[in-house]
Amino acid sequence: MLYAFDLHLHTFFSRDASASPESMIAAAKERGLSGIAITDHDTSDGVEYLRRKGFIREDGEAVNDFLIVPGVEVSTKDGHLLSLGTTLPHMKRRPAYEVVSAIHERGGLAVAPHPFDKFRAGIREEVLNDLNLNAIETFNAAVSLKAFNKDASIYAKRRGLAGTAASDAHYASVVGVSSTIYDLPTLSLPALLQAIPSGGTLTESYLTFQQGLEKSLGNWFPLFRSTPQKPHK
Repeated sequence: MLYAFDLHLHTFFSRDASASPESMIAAAKERGLSGIAITDHDTSDGVEYLRRKGFIREDGEAVNDFLIVPGVEVSTKDGHLLSLGTTLPHMKRRPAYEVVSAIHERGGLAVAPHPFDKFRAGIREEVLNDLNLNAIETFNAAVSLKAFNKDASIYAKRRGLAGTAASDAHYASVVGVSSTIYDLPTLSLPALLQAIPSGGTLTESYLTFQQGLEKSLGNWFPLFRSTPQKPHK
């Protein structure tokens, strides 16, 4: 059966994002997605919050026909790197190869997000070449220049790596603007993690100019985030 996922988004547990985990889930369901990956910057607080609230099962099965993929976007020494399927201890500014090893040791997948985006901490090609990646984010809806997505796609094909498409949403209204569709036997974390390296069908749409501007302003100016009060841990 076909299931659509947004594999890269941020909740207000990321300092540059503005939406609660619940609002991101609601937005994803409204758009018809089957699941999302919570990939906050250098923290697993959002994932742990959703575990406590019962949105994530320890056995990896979906909750109410919706799958939350635990993850994190690590600001490595060499650029940003996504961990999908597992969270990590604090590894900010560690070399990318160490982060990849830690992801694999915990049973997760290492995915390079917006790898050629020079303005958003994309990992350089000479570093990517030495990383044991499971996939490349070949379409990022919030990429600085569309040419960077093209470069990522060409690179993924050259290395024989599967591509993913994601919104990189920092607020609820753009969740699922781009997504990846997989044919899975069951809606579960093990099934999805097995499918990602083999590739899925990418739905590729960019943020509008206004949406991109809102994201950029939110990154640089807290006033534009309108961040709600975070729950106590």
